Amino acid sequence: MKILVVEDDFTSRLLLQKLLAPYGEVHIAINGREAMAAFRMAREESAPYQLICLDIVIPDLDGQAVLQEIRHLEEAEGIVRGNGVKIIMTTVVQDPLTIMNAFTHQCEAYLVKPIDKGKLVETLHRLGIYLPK
Repeated sequence: MKILVVEDDFTSRLLLQKLLAPYGEVHIAINGREAMAAFRMAREESAPYQLICLDIVIPDLDGQAVLQEIRHLEEAEGIVRGNGVKIIMTTVVQDPLTIMNAFTHQCEAYLVKPIDKGKLVETLHRLGIYLPK
């Protein structure tokens, strides 16, 4: 599995990278612009990401904007809703409006930091991403 972790906080980035490394190739972006560049490059190389863990509060282009832009690009490529990259919002933001906006813009899951390994693995299974034990 090819994974992109979009996170500006070093500790959170390191934790997600460590939790996901046994299950695939993990790439890192520290802001929204890097995330979009990585997403586009992966698509151009015909090696798209299967999973993106996306923080909301990141520099340059926030996570909500990145989510929207990814879904617009997928739509322009003819990718049907639900068949694109799986996106899990990983954030400290817990207000209901922000959560509703993330799901409205087609994230698959929303996990509040600090990320718990059990909840992350459970979420991946629920999304149909089966990881080795």
